[in-house]
Amino acid sequence: MIYEVFMPALSSTMTEGKIVSWTKEPGDKVEKGETVVVVESDKADMDVESFYEGYLGAIVVPAGETAPVGEAIALIVETEAEIATAQQQAVGQTPAAPVETAGAIADTSSIGDPKQESLAAVAAPALQNGSSTAPNGRVAVSPRARKLAKELKVDLSTLRGSGPHGRIVAEDVEAASGQPAVKAPTAPPPPPPSVTPAVPKPAVVASSTPAIAGQQVPLTTLQNAVVRNMIASLDVPTYHVGYTITTDNLDKLYKQIKSKGVTMTALLAKAVAMTLQKHPLLNASYVNQNISHPASINVAVAVAMEDGGLITPVLQQADQLDIYTLSRTWKDLVDRARSKQLQPVEYNSGTFTLSNLGMFGVDRFDAILPPGTGAILAIGASLPTVVATEDGLLGVKRQMQVNLTCDHRVIYGAHAAAFLKDLATLIDTNTQSLTL
Repeated sequence: MIYEVFMPALSSTMTEGKIVSWTKEPGDKVEKGETVVVVESDKADMDVESFYEGYLGAIVVPAGETAPVGEAIALIVETEAEIATAQQQAVGQTPAAPVETAGAIADTSSIGDPKQESLAAVAAPALQNGSSTAPNGRVAVSPRARKLAKELKVDLSTLRGSGPHGRIVAEDVEAASGQPAVKAPTAPPPPPPSVTPAVPKPAVVASSTPAIAGQQVPLTTLQNAVVRNMIASLDVPTYHVGYTITTDNLDKLYKQIKSKGVTMTALLAKAVAMTLQKHPLLNASYVNQNISHPASINVAVAVAMEDGGLITPVLQQADQLDIYTLSRTWKDLVDRARSKQLQPVEYNSGTFTLSNLGMFGVDRFDAILPPGTGAILAIGASLPTVVATEDGLLGVKRQMQVNLTCDHRVIYGAHAAAFLKDLATLIDTNTQSLTL
């Protein structure tokens, strides 16, 4: 039997995935439960495991390329004798022998997101040669053909694929449009090696102009996910409420316990989580014309990624953890987020979000509400500020501006104001409670 491996849906927002690497090569034995491919989802790199024994017959989508969810990316066979048939099928040739069909062969249950079980099927019986429709009803199209069809304005639903297992390939699009694709010119062969002794070259001074100047750089998978989320946010009626919080006591506490591994992010997350205990409506969200109250307080914190985009690692049950455990957990989350090792539940289970640009010196800003939540708090820098004291004199205190973005379907202005007032009181006068 020959099985077709499909691009898995590793999260509810994922529409396409990028092949990071294949851990097996065509002809390699595949054991049950063994990782066969690493896929880059919206936010992380995920191992996709096989739950059938067999051999990797052919790779349809090589490493570095992107494919839509549900599109075939490889063929797996049960016996070595079927490898040649799979490879013929993968390059669009007529199989030498009939191809039998059977069930799925890979699974992503190890990704840690039970909500995605129905979306996690990544393989199905191989399509009969000549059919371009996948079992889920989608037309099987190569990434290059899809891009070319958009450029040449060709309707893919009218085409019959000539590629592997009926897949529509670039040549099918070109034939339908009557316009051959423009191919990049082939570089001339390098000259034969010279026997002239090498002459030292002068040092080259690096240009201050970025290497990408004048170029169009495609968005990464992560950046595309951010774009989709931000567009979805436009449908939510939001408003902003600002507040000034004095941070002298918070700064003092931070200096006292910083040496124990405590971070300012953990302190702020703890303060927010404790305040949310008193204001559960700020932890709720709008779902299907209902106000959904989650079972726990999970504080997500926005983190910028080095290759572009952002991710929101989640401090789950932040109100129940002590500040030291919370800080250790946060460090681990950030380390794994930047190496793309987070499980979906570790970045998509937030019930309230923090965005802290204060660490960059930003004094105030508005944050865009993430989909599926009711509020996000934008935190500015803590700066020395001249203030009037109670006795009518002038003094200097450190203060920070925070700005709360709320979903007006769930949270009204009075709710937001009460939350911010209690948060300010906790940070300004009840700071020691953060260490309890």
